[in-house]
Amino acid sequence: MDLPSTSGQPTLQTVAVVGLGTMGTGITEVLTRAGHEVIGIDVSEAAGRACVAALESATARAVAKERITEAERRGVLSRLRTFTDLQAAVHADLVIEVVPENYELKQQVFRELDAIVRPDTILATGTNALSVTRLAAESQRPERVIGLHFFNPAPAMKLVEVVSSVLTAPPAVEAVTALARSLGKEPVAVGDRPGFVADGLLFGYLNQAAAMYESKYASREDIDAAMKLGCGLPMGPLALLDLIGVDTARTVLEAMYAASGDRLHAPAPILGHLTEAGLTGRKAGRGFYTYEAPGSPAVVRDALTPLEGSGPVAGRPVRSVGVAGSGTMASGIAQVFAQAGFEVVLAARSDEKAAAAKAAIGKSLARAVAKGRLSEEAAGQTLDRITPAGSLDAFAEVDLAVEAVAEDLAVKQELFAALDKICKPGAVLATTTSSLPVIACARATSRPQDVIGMHFFNPAPAMKLVEVVRTVLTSDDVHATVREVCAAVRKHAVDCGDRAGFIVNALLFPYLNNAIKMVETHYASLDDIDAAMKLGGGYPMGPFELLDVVGLDVSLAIEKVLHKEFRDPGLAPSPLLEHLVAAGCLGRKTGRGFREYARR
Repeated sequence: MDLPSTSGQPTLQTVAVVGLGTMGTGITEVLTRAGHEVIGIDVSEAAGRACVAALESATARAVAKERITEAERRGVLSRLRTFTDLQAAVHADLVIEVVPENYELKQQVFRELDAIVRPDTILATGTNALSVTRLAAESQRPERVIGLHFFNPAPAMKLVEVVSSVLTAPPAVEAVTALARSLGKEPVAVGDRPGFVADGLLFGYLNQAAAMYESKYASREDIDAAMKLGCGLPMGPLALLDLIGVDTARTVLEAMYAASGDRLHAPAPILGHLTEAGLTGRKAGRGFYTYEAPGSPAVVRDALTPLEGSGPVAGRPVRSVGVAGSGTMASGIAQVFAQAGFEVVLAARSDEKAAAAKAAIGKSLARAVAKGRLSEEAAGQTLDRITPAGSLDAFAEVDLAVEAVAEDLAVKQELFAALDKICKPGAVLATTTSSLPVIACARATSRPQDVIGMHFFNPAPAMKLVEVVRTVLTSDDVHATVREVCAAVRKHAVDCGDRAGFIVNALLFPYLNNAIKMVETHYASLDDIDAAMKLGGGYPMGPFELLDVVGLDVSLAIEKVLHKEFRDPGLAPSPLLEHLVAAGCLGRKTGRGFREYARR
């Protein structure tokens, strides 16, 4: 029964968990270890036994790591009882339903619970996609029905979304929120719409990644590596879809699309094809990847796994590299090549700018020395390999010319026309553009077959990813050359075609744009959205933190390019973003973006 607490809120001491799959088992562990009596219910006796075994194993590991004592372990295990009949929930203060994402199944569970539990018992659904309001409306106690969305794995993930419908009574919200905090979780209050905050942003991104793979734009390995290395994500999107379950993802997206009508939420056909074939991810042993066994996290080779080793074509020899530009990106790229042993010419618009860029590299190397990442001797040798120049004429003998100037197509085309006249025959010409068409740069030269994209990420010395962008005219040996050079500078190269956003920006910026739209429609606050994506998605930064770091003007420009290329209404930049840019609120660099910052 509900016991009074010192705060005046009811304490939900006895909790029934209905559905003992992966999520139900994780929630059970969290509750029992926090001191709650847990009634685990599943129609399958095997599921109940597996839940108990999982708790035994988890607590045994905790004892071995000296996080709990053996006596505490016995106490945790004694607090779990499993049953196959919902009647066991009769004395529960709170029931958390985590059965499969199916309205009919969840409604049946709620109807049966209505006839079993006390009138003051709170009924929570763990759905991440279905309407809490619809489930509440068909209950005899709609004011006591609430959404309580844990994230997988529940013991590790800090976020819990507390979802209210228009029918939910405030005391129920307060009680469940207090429970979440007592479990060591970070509760975020959200309204009832498919996907809520975290999944509402996450699944659109996952869907676009699936569509990108389905279109054969990039390999599954390259898509996943790009998002891990380019954005610092803990998992690539296709591996994450396999972990979540391809069928589950499709269900979530169907619900989101039904509510939003946004084409970005319309499930990619490949999700349906894999689901119909029973290739639902890790749990089936095969999805986008093939696994050692059903349920195993170990990926094994299959017919789609790329062969290791060099490609069929040899690259051109590269001993010297020219880097055009004097900004942060150009300096970082020049440092990367010089540290790897290449002779580097760093060309800017004047001798003074080139010297300043080399000085910036010297400071970067000094910081690396101070942190013990580089010896003073290596830093000195690196700096000695860099020759500053006030004109592109210094590129006459370089084997590879890399432009890292402003993200302006006219500026880049003018530069490539100059490189065409200056660079020797056979030199590879590369652009570091993040969103402009590489072919437009190539067509400014008389040798488009020698032009390719090399999209480094900022800061170039630290970020491991390079997107290698072939145009329809890029020759095979030029592509091979850049792949070999990436390996030589210890970067991870991913291949992609010449279209707006390449891999990373094409997946990242629609997600950022959707986050802005959530704020624009007053669905959630900046802080709640940032917290949801960091705590629920494992993102290193929330979307608004990232937007302010990238720069709102840069973000808007990329979103406009994506919208122009793909012509999808869902990619249209948020008006709020446009208004902030028009007001000069560009993020950290101006002291104000979505948040305000102390000016340096």
